[in-house]
Amino acid sequence: MSAIKYPKNHDLRELISFSAETGHIWLAESRMLMLHVAAMAALRHELINLVGVEHARNLLTRVGYVSGMNDAEIARKIRGTAHPVDAFVVGPQLHMLEGSVQVTPVSMDFDLTSGRFYGEFLWTHSWEAESHAKTLGHTDDPVCWMQIGYASGYTSAFMGQFILFKEVECAASGRAQCRIVGKPLKEWEDAEDYRHFFAQDSILSQLLDLQKQVETLRQSMSRTPSCDGMIGASARFRQACHLIGRAAVSQVTVLLQGETGVGKERFARLLHKQSNRKNAAFIAVNCAAIPDNLIEAELFGVEKGAYTGAQQSRMGRFERADGGTLFLDEVGELPLAAQAKLLRVLQEGEIERLGDQKVRRVNVRLVTATHVDLKQAVQAGRFRADLYYPINVYPVHIPPLRERQGDIPLLVDAMIERLSVLHEKPIAGITDKALRALQQHPWPGNVRELENAVELGLILAEPGGYIELDNLFPDHGSNTETGNSRLNPAGYLQKTTPQHDVLYDTLLDAGLSLDDIERNLLNHAVHKAEGNLSRAARMLGITRPQLAYWLKKSAGRSAEEVACD
Repeated sequence: MSAIKYPKNHDLRELISFSAETGHIWLAESRMLMLHVAAMAALRHELINLVGVEHARNLLTRVGYVSGMNDAEIARKIRGTAHPVDAFVVGPQLHMLEGSVQVTPVSMDFDLTSGRFYGEFLWTHSWEAESHAKTLGHTDDPVCWMQIGYASGYTSAFMGQFILFKEVECAASGRAQCRIVGKPLKEWEDAEDYRHFFAQDSILSQLLDLQKQVETLRQSMSRTPSCDGMIGASARFRQACHLIGRAAVSQVTVLLQGETGVGKERFARLLHKQSNRKNAAFIAVNCAAIPDNLIEAELFGVEKGAYTGAQQSRMGRFERADGGTLFLDEVGELPLAAQAKLLRVLQEGEIERLGDQKVRRVNVRLVTATHVDLKQAVQAGRFRADLYYPINVYPVHIPPLRERQGDIPLLVDAMIERLSVLHEKPIAGITDKALRALQQHPWPGNVRELENAVELGLILAEPGGYIELDNLFPDHGSNTETGNSRLNPAGYLQKTTPQHDVLYDTLLDAGLSLDDIERNLLNHAVHKAEGNLSRAARMLGITRPQLAYWLKKSAGRSAEEVACD
């Protein structure tokens, strides 16, 4: 192919949006930065002086490579059904829109099916070449390392194989412009001389490995026990871990307090794992899930014939946990009769099975948990005061997820890694905008609700792609904990103004239903944009996939049918 002509880039420019209020620049759902070239040049210069040309080139090439791979994902979504050439040149067009260089195709020949690829391009106004020449002077060697990384990363992701671009001419050596050539790695005779520039074993990786070793050593020397595989770095979360570690070396009865879904059982298991009982049993009981007439038999055991249906003797949870740890979740739901027997176990270390008079000694570490205020339950007569005090000796509060929003990216990464294996569906990760929406959401169901949202997002995401905003919140019309306000794409409540109130009153007085208003607004935006869904979506402040989803749904299809597309 030759004399390639770029298609119009309106579809790409519509992906760019600025939010001066929140300090965000978006390219589709990826967060971008607008930096002074002088600042990037200074960073590049300092990096070369700090680690040398070889390592600086390695690191900057890798940065460009990752950027190119991300833009290839955008190309797949925006022009995935277009002519292959129009789809491929999204990379050069985005590279220009992002301010890196002017890209002129010289020749290009590729076939996705066979994997054949050859591309030759001219680069004019390369920021790297100009910056290098300005700060370090002219050189005989090519210096557009980030841009070569970008071209290689973009094309490799697009073609599904490693395509190596080389800069055969560079403006930093006095040329009028740069010239790059790309083809599969195996077709380059000197491939091994370039492979290491794309390897992750760079000076940065070595420094990170050293940093991890130092951090591991520091933690091993610290008096504060680690969270032992539990994910979280916020101060309140670490404080809860610290309290668990202090309790683990004693036999104190621990009360875990926190909302539903914060992970109280995980903390109970952490306590057991760090204690000297870790080789014995850990038994967990949800007191709210067992009927009142069976709870005593479940906890303390039952003798044959104790009641109709008791055809054999069996031990209860206390006996099964002998020597280990018993975790009673939702202890505030225990009936008063069971509370009296539980108090005896705490005071005497003895139990009696239901229907038996034999006293059995048990050695059990008791950990309880509740999401209710036990002090109020005592005042209301629902919980025994003489039981409240011994189980409340060592309270540990587990913070809700809304108070540890900084932990959400860590949690999401771990969830994606685990769920992608569970569902046998590898994905590339989550977009910046989708992650921001997760951090803005109040999460009344805490970590459990977050995991459900991530699992839904992973199922709806394209295989090998990213979890996007509309995958996480496919129905933005759902109500929230704070009322009937509708959620916007970022997942938080829309604020109204007096002008909005007038408009809303007019709509209500017109007698239109919510579905009618939504359907008419969507259709009006599409009509005003002359059928261009991307432009209509921008008018509405949503993404194009969200608009497509709502248009299908407003046409009478169920949410389940739309989600299966």
